Amino acid sequence: MPFTRGWGQTRSRPKTSIFRSEIMSLVQLYIPSDVARFTVSQLGEMGLLQFRDLNDDVSAFQRSFVNDVRRFDELERKLRYLRTQIERSDVDIYDFFNEEAVAASRGPRDIDDMEEKIGAHEDRVLRLTAAYKDLQLKHLELIENKHVLEEVSSLFVEISGRQQTAAAPASASGASGGGAHDSVPLLGRSDSLSRRSIGSLDAAYAGDAGGYDVEGGRMGGGHDINIGFITGVIRRDRVATLERVLWRSLRGNMFLNYVDIEEPISDPKHDEPVYKSAFIVFAHGESLRDRATKISEALGATLYHVDRNAERRQEELIETMSRLDDLQQILENNNAARINELTNVSEQLNTWFTIVRKEKAIYHTLNLLNYDANRNCLIAEGWCATNDIPAIQSALHLATEDAGSNVPTVLHELRTTKEPPTFVRTNRFTDGFQNIVDAYGVPKAGEVNPGLFTCITFPFLFALMFGDLGHGFLMTICAALLCIYEKKLAWLAKDESLRMFYTGRYIVLLMGIFSMYTGLLYNDIFSRAMSMFSSGWQWPSDQGGEGVTVEATKLGHTYPVGIDPAWHHAGNSLLFTNSYKMKMSIVLGIIHMTLGICLQVPNALYFKKRINIVHVFVPQIIFLFSIFGYLVFAILFKWCTDWYARDAAGELTHISPPSLLNMLIYMFLSPGSVGESERMFRGQAALQTVLLMLALACVPWMLLVKPLILRREHQKIISEGYGRISSHVRVSSEDDAPGGAIIVSEQEEMQEDDFDFADIMINQTIHTIEFCLNSISNTASYLRLWALSLAHAQLSEVLWTMTFLPTLKMSGALQPIAIFCGFAVWFVLTFSILIGMEGLSAFLHALRLHWVEFNNKFYDGTGTKFEPFAFKTILDEAEE
Repeated sequence: MPFTRGWGQTRSRPKTSIFRSEIMSLVQLYIPSDVARFTVSQLGEMGLLQFRDLNDDVSAFQRSFVNDVRRFDELERKLRYLRTQIERSDVDIYDFFNEEAVAASRGPRDIDDMEEKIGAHEDRVLRLTAAYKDLQLKHLELIENKHVLEEVSSLFVEISGRQQTAAAPASASGASGGGAHDSVPLLGRSDSLSRRSIGSLDAAYAGDAGGYDVEGGRMGGGHDINIGFITGVIRRDRVATLERVLWRSLRGNMFLNYVDIEEPISDPKHDEPVYKSAFIVFAHGESLRDRATKISEALGATLYHVDRNAERRQEELIETMSRLDDLQQILENNNAARINELTNVSEQLNTWFTIVRKEKAIYHTLNLLNYDANRNCLIAEGWCATNDIPAIQSALHLATEDAGSNVPTVLHELRTTKEPPTFVRTNRFTDGFQNIVDAYGVPKAGEVNPGLFTCITFPFLFALMFGDLGHGFLMTICAALLCIYEKKLAWLAKDESLRMFYTGRYIVLLMGIFSMYTGLLYNDIFSRAMSMFSSGWQWPSDQGGEGVTVEATKLGHTYPVGIDPAWHHAGNSLLFTNSYKMKMSIVLGIIHMTLGICLQVPNALYFKKRINIVHVFVPQIIFLFSIFGYLVFAILFKWCTDWYARDAAGELTHISPPSLLNMLIYMFLSPGSVGESERMFRGQAALQTVLLMLALACVPWMLLVKPLILRREHQKIISEGYGRISSHVRVSSEDDAPGGAIIVSEQEEMQEDDFDFADIMINQTIHTIEFCLNSISNTASYLRLWALSLAHAQLSEVLWTMTFLPTLKMSGALQPIAIFCGFAVWFVLTFSILIGMEGLSAFLHALRLHWVEFNNKFYDGTGTKFEPFAFKTILDEAEE
C-alpha cells in the first residue's frame, strides 16, 4: 500500500528481508499537550519508534516532567517496600495481573486513585509493622527477664542450700575459727553446681561463721560488706569475652555465673534467632558494680533488675509470665492483621508494578520531547521502520480517541543525511543467530547482514567438528523439547546460567540436526560404524593370527553414503580420515571465505561505491583463487584420480600421489618448474607461473589504484569549482516547513571532513597487507575443523572402549549389573564431556570462524542498534 512521504513523494512500501536491515525514516510528531501522555503510551505498547533526545543540553533536574518522574519513583519505592514485607512474611505473590487494567488507557484520576490506594496500604503496613516490632521488643524483654529471674532464683537457692549445709558442722566444732569456710566455699564453685562460674570474693570469707546472706548482702554477724550483683542476658558467643574483661578489669574481685538458654530467642534486630546466655555478677562496692555494668553494656548485654527478696522475685516471675501470655496473644492478632493486609496487597502488586513502571517510562520519554509554547504542543522526533509508519499513524489516531480530543497528532517524515539506527526484523528462529552477529558488531544501515548466512553456515561448521549421529540425536532431542515447551520453560530465561541455552534453543536444534547429517557422512554413531549398505571392500576370510597384517580387497562398487564402514576396522583408518578431513576443511574454508568476499559486491552496489567492485573485490578474488583456489582444484583433482590404476600391460598409469603441501611451497620457491613427485597433469608448471604472476599483480592493484582514482576525482571536483557545502547554508526556514531548523542542524552535523589522501593511502595499505596475510592465516585457521573432528571421534572411541565395552565382554551372573553400571558411567560422561564440554568447544571455534575468517571479508559492523521505546522491553529489564 503506498504512502506519502513528508516532502510529497509517493513510494511503495519497501520489502522486508533479513538480508539487509529495514529502511528507516526519521519522523517528527506534533503532539497536542493534552494528548501527549496517551500518545506516548500507545507508542510504547507498539514498540515501533525510537525517540531522540531533543533536550540533551538540559539537565535531568530541569526538564518539564521531572516532578512526575519523581512521583512514580516514590510509588515504585512504596511498592518495593510492600513486596519486601510480603516476602519476609512468606505471603504468596499472585503471578497474574489484571491485563485489562494494564492495557486500558489511564487518565489522571485513575493514577490518583491508584496512588491513594498504594499510600493507604503502605501507611497501614508501616503502622502494623512498627507496632509488631515494638511488641516483639517487649516480648523479647519479657522472655529475657523471665530467664534471668529463673536462673538467678535457682542460683540463690543453691548458694543458700550450701550455706545451710556448711552451718551444721561449723556449730558442732565450737570455736574452730574459719575451718568451715575453708572446707566449703561460700560463693565458689562446688562439684554439684551445674552452672559455670568464675571469681572468689575473698573478702566474703573474712567475717564470722554465720556465713554470707546472698539476698541481703551482709555477713552472718551483721556486718554490711556492701556486696551487690547485676544480672542480664548476653549473646552466647560473647560470654567468654565478658568473663575475661570482667576478671582483668575488676582484678578478680567479682563472682560471675552464667547459664546457656537452651532455645534460641527471636531478636527483631536480627533476621535469624540468636542463642543467648543469662548471667549474674557479684561485686564488692558500688564502683565495681558500675564498672561491671558499663563493661556488660559495652559488649551488648541487656541488664535487668532483680530484687534481692525471694518473695518479690517470685511475684515478678508470675507477673512476667502473665504479661508474656497476654503479649503473645496481642502479637498473634497483630501479625494476623498484618498478613491479611499484605495478602490484599499481593493480589494487586504485579498490576501496580506494571502500571507504575509504564507511567514512569512515559514521563521519561516525555522529557525527551521539546515543548513549543506558541503552539501548545510537544515536538517529538524519532526513528522508525518505513514499513511501520502506517501502524504508527493508527496508534496516533487511537491515542487521540482515548484522550477525547479533536486535535490529532501530526506525523511528518523528515529528510536527513544522518545515519539511522539498524533494525533487523527477526523472529524466534533467527533471533539467536542475529545475536551472534550483533555480539561482533551491529551492521550499518543497508549493509549486508551476515545473520542470514549464519543461520546455515554456523550449525554446519559446528557439525563438521562435532559430527556424530548419536551425539547429534541427543542434542536434537534436548533442543526440540526446549522448542516444543518453550512457553512452559520460559522461566529458564530468568536464570542467568540457563538463559543462554533457552534463548539459543533453535541454534542448538540446528546444530544437532546438522551433527546428525555429518555423523551420517562420517559413518559415526557413538564412535561405532554403521553398515547400512554393502561395503566396497572385502576382508579375506583367513586373516591369520594376531599381529598379522592383511589387506582388504576392493570390490566393484562404492559405498553410496559417507565413509565406508570398512575403514573403521582398518589399521590405517586414522591416516585415511586425517587426510580426508584435512582436505575437506581446506575446501570448505575457501568456499566460506569466497562467499564473504563476494558479499562485498551487494554492499558496493547499495552504497553506490562501484570502485570497490573493480578495484577491491576483483583483485581480492583473483588473488585468493590464484593461490588457494588452485589448491582446492588440486585437492579435487587428486580425489578424482585413481593413482593406482594400471594399463593393459599391468603398469601403473600414474606416479605416486603428489604432496599438495610441497607443491604449494615450491610454487613460490621454484616458479616455472614442477618436480616429478608433485606433477599431476600436463602444463602444470605454466599454469602455476601464470597464477603466481596474477597474485603478485593483484597486490599493487589493491594497494594503489583505488586511492589514486579517489584523488583524481577529488582534484576534478575542486578544479571545476565545486567545494564543500557551507555549514551556514540553510536548507529550509521555519516558515517554509515545520521543524526546518532541526533539519538544518542535521545537515550541518553530517558534513564530512576534507579529503585527505594520506589517510586514504594509509588505510588502503593496512587493508591490503591484512588481506594478503589473512588469506594464508585464515585458510590455515579452518584446519580446526579437522582437528576438533578428529579429537571428538577419538575421545568418543576412548570413552566407549574404557567404560562400556569391557562390560559387554564379561560373563557370569554379575554381567547385567556390570552392563548397567558401565552404561550409566558411559552415558554420564558422554553427556558431560562429549556433548557438554566438546560441544561448547566446537561452538566457540565455529564462532571464531564466523567473526574472524568470514566477517572481516565484507562486514563493517559499526552500526547502532535500533532500540525502540517499548513497554515490553522495559518490563522485561525490570524483572531481571
